[in-house]
Amino acid sequence: MLELDAQIETFALRRHFTISRGTKTETIVVVATVNDGDVEGRGECGPNARYDETPESVVGDILAMVPALRGGMTRAALQDAMAPGAARNAIDCALWDHEARATGTPAWALAGQAVLNPIVTAFTLSADGPDEMSREAAANSDRPLLKLKLTGGDDLARVRAVRSAAPDARLIVDANEAWEVATYRSSVPAFVALGVELIEQPFPAGDDAALAALERPIPVCADEAFRDRTSLPGLREKYDFVNIKLDKTGGLTEALATSAAARAAGFGVMVGCMVGTSLGMAPAMLVAQGADFVDLDGPLLLARDRAPGLTIDGSTLSLPSAGLWG
Repeated sequence: MLELDAQIETFALRRHFTISRGTKTETIVVVATVNDGDVEGRGECGPNARYDETPESVVGDILAMVPALRGGMTRAALQDAMAPGAARNAIDCALWDHEARATGTPAWALAGQAVLNPIVTAFTLSADGPDEMSREAAANSDRPLLKLKLTGGDDLARVRAVRSAAPDARLIVDANEAWEVATYRSSVPAFVALGVELIEQPFPAGDDAALAALERPIPVCADEAFRDRTSLPGLREKYDFVNIKLDKTGGLTEALATSAAARAAGFGVMVGCMVGTSLGMAPAMLVAQGADFVDLDGPLLLARDRAPGLTIDGSTLSLPSAGLWG
């Protein structure tokens, strides 16, 4: 019989982190644990107010599943028992971790993968003034891929400043729903010249119909407009990529299925994250195998990560030999 518990944990960021919806200096995560008396499995999630989640509501949703877990609910049954979101993610990943530890089989092997390769993550630059973003870009100019948070004002100046400070880095940008159509029309041609390779969620989800008629010389990626496999039909003609996050899909199980479905439907795949620790990033590394873009830089943004955490070499992430997850 599996016991289930959940705890709220707070981690300070190494510097403020700003997107179009606000600024934070710490990240709050929820960790679910499943335990059979001998083996414990853990899963981390990042509650997101954008999806009406709070740490307390997520803990409540996790603990509501205690009777079902005690009754033998499987990971497959979990998918129907809970809606996609942070709470299901934490339980799902904890069950993967528990199975890996109980059987002595790595989670990536349980998922049918032949090997788990290291991945190269984007490094995110918080939205700030052009001068501040230029300094941050210069300090990280050796990273192969930079992701710029934009807000809809002074965005061209921001991208120009970063490009000047990091001339060799690949660039992607994320507006987090902050743009209007006029912003898109005025920005995109200049972004093409500056070598921007991807634009994430320029318009608000639900108010993005204009994308079907706009030219997209830079591929556009759905983030807030996309959750899991059920979202894919509504994205046709508007988006070229989808950003798969375990906190949106509700765990690794659905994320793996969503990645396969997105590829089959002709979408490119980005694997992203909420700001979290290595425990939250580790399961996403299975989905990131072969992804077009990877943004799992949560641990790079923290003042202190878990120990053990992912093995990090610059922007390259790999699982430690044991002790973290899976």
